[in-house]
Amino acid sequence: MVKIRLRRIGAKKAPFYRVVVADSRFPRDGRFIEEIGTYNPLTEPAEIKIDTDRALEWMKKGAQPTDTVKALLKRTGAIQ
Repeated sequence: MVKIRLRRIGAKKAPFYRVVVADSRFPRDGRFIEEIGTYNPLTEPAEIKIDTDRALEWMKKGAQPTDTVKALLKRTGAIQ
């Protein structure tokens, strides 16, 4: 199954995430299909940059967003 999920990059105690489309069988920080955005939880307010058009296109193809990514998409206004 294809999922839209977070891929952690950044240093210890300083998380920074990339929003990626990946096969659910691969590890969290492993191989991915496409990078569609970034998420920085350390800034105030949290910085969310997601290509909503690509995310919606992947969801039409059957990709399932994780709970966290779904919440981020709601915050950006991409989904209800």
